[in-house]
Amino acid sequence: MFQHLIFKQLNADAQETGADTAAATATTKAPVTPTAHDDFDWSVDRRNLISYSDSEREKYDKVYDNTFVQLSDGELIKGLVVGLTKTDVVLNIGFKSDGLISLNEFRDLQGLAIGDEVEVMIVEKEDRDGHLNLSRRQARITRAWERIVEVHKTGEVITGTVTSKTKGGLIVDVFGMETFLPGSQIDVKPVTDYDQFVGKTMEFKVVKINEAIKNAVVSHKALIESDIEAQRAEIMSKLEKGQVLEGTVKNITDISWGRIAHPSEVLKLDQKVNVVVLDFDDEKRRISLGLKQLTPHPWDVLGANIAEGNVVKGKVVNIEDYGAFLEIQPGVEGLVHVSEISWSNSPINAKEFFKLGDEYEAKIVTLDRDSRKMSLSIKQLTEDPWNDIEVRFPQESKHSGLVKNITNYGVFVELAPGIGGMIHISDLSWLKRFNHPTEYTKVGQTIDVMILGIDKENRKLQLGHKQLEDDPWNTLQETFTIGSVHEGHVTRRDDKGAVVQLPYGLEGFAPNRHLGKEDGKSIAADETAPFMVIEFDRNEKRIVLSHTRIWEQGKVEEVETAKKDARNEADKTKKAVKNIQSKVEKATLGDLGVLADLKKKMEGGESPEAPAGE
Repeated sequence: MFQHLIFKQLNADAQETGADTAAATATTKAPVTPTAHDDFDWSVDRRNLISYSDSEREKYDKVYDNTFVQLSDGELIKGLVVGLTKTDVVLNIGFKSDGLISLNEFRDLQGLAIGDEVEVMIVEKEDRDGHLNLSRRQARITRAWERIVEVHKTGEVITGTVTSKTKGGLIVDVFGMETFLPGSQIDVKPVTDYDQFVGKTMEFKVVKINEAIKNAVVSHKALIESDIEAQRAEIMSKLEKGQVLEGTVKNITDISWGRIAHPSEVLKLDQKVNVVVLDFDDEKRRISLGLKQLTPHPWDVLGANIAEGNVVKGKVVNIEDYGAFLEIQPGVEGLVHVSEISWSNSPINAKEFFKLGDEYEAKIVTLDRDSRKMSLSIKQLTEDPWNDIEVRFPQESKHSGLVKNITNYGVFVELAPGIGGMIHISDLSWLKRFNHPTEYTKVGQTIDVMILGIDKENRKLQLGHKQLEDDPWNTLQETFTIGSVHEGHVTRRDDKGAVVQLPYGLEGFAPNRHLGKEDGKSIAADETAPFMVIEFDRNEKRIVLSHTRIWEQGKVEEVETAKKDARNEADKTKKAVKNIQSKVEKATLGDLGVLADLKKKMEGGESPEAPAGE
């Protein structure tokens, strides 16, 4: 304003000086043609008495410049509300021009009026249109960030308002700036319904900031944990082992001497109960509490009916490979070992025999109150069936049984509860050899057996299946004599030889060297060909076969036949010679010569001709 006044005064002085000079000139000189005042000296006042030096000019320039505030983009500054319109606020910040800010940025200020002072940010001193660009919102965000950074350092508790829900959490307005509240930081318990928090004002701690993008993460859970920690520290300082306290059920684990299907059978959440302090750890801030310790241990108050030899009823509460635990009464359990399930010596799988929750009667075999152990028996509820085993299952008697188990070497068969035995794989069939018993029978099937032997002491029966029929090897020995040829089908071939299926259900074995054909090839699996029996062992139930021997023997027979024919021809010739010799009554020299010629002819293979005289 001061500079405007100076220029105004200078212009007035200049106009007056020009007028006086023009009047003086008009009285002394004749009128001249007006020209441009190129040589006009602005430093001379109208009276031509005062002029400004360079230093004075510089001084007045500074005075002019100091009448305005020195501003920079991004700077925060206080401004005065000098005007209000329907859409904008006119703000004077001491600059050469006023700034306009939208009323939307003042929605949080109720009753804004002319003369109020507010803080704003200079976005641009002069935009493309030469206007001053101000923002109260940016000023608030900047101030809010400065405060957020400060409270993050100090750990101060702040207040914010949840404005909306977003992916993974909530948006919280803190000091006018949006911050993020993760779902995991809302409460110490998991929260699934975020909508219930929208619009609420809560306390928070700033737990994380990002200076680069000016982003902050807040937590309400941290405050709860702090309170819990303070309460825990206070409680821990007053705790003593064995102390009985009242508490509220918040989580349920082992709360009873006995086994229960679910803790809710005994307690409910938020229920108030008395508990005893079992132990506590100051460093880990953990307290072990117990409910069952407020009542006597069930083993210490066992009834008189719990004694060795007595029969009790219990529920299966645990199953292991070695047996099952029956709960006789809450907190009192006994073990039924697998050996006490059945009188049989056949292996029993406890996990297949027992089911959780099933009830069984059992006899108490041993009882140790001090060690709190009890052994039970199911099989001893009945008489030992092996006491009269010779009467019920005499040797060579025939029975039907159930296949209970199969191993590589045999089949376990149950003949009656607690009584069973094994059929060895070699006693399944007279004629076939099995690689595994499952090739003949399966678990759960019924099979006929004969009692071959009784081992009462070890409670074992030796069973047989093939013995139900006569041994066919005794009668087939005459059919499969050595040298006999039979048609056979190769069922299996390996590097040692081939298994050959023969008539009457018999199987034979042909070594590799006996599988060669006359054409040089070898008999393959699933091929049918004639085989010769070269070995028959009734005791070992073994037949050895050969295909090669058949065609090799044929060649030998051809050679023998040829030799036999040659011998027959020689015999005929000798007979003819003898015939001729017998007809010669007297020998002469001439006759001898004739006979010598005849002999040479016969030795040369020619047929003898009778002498002319004959």
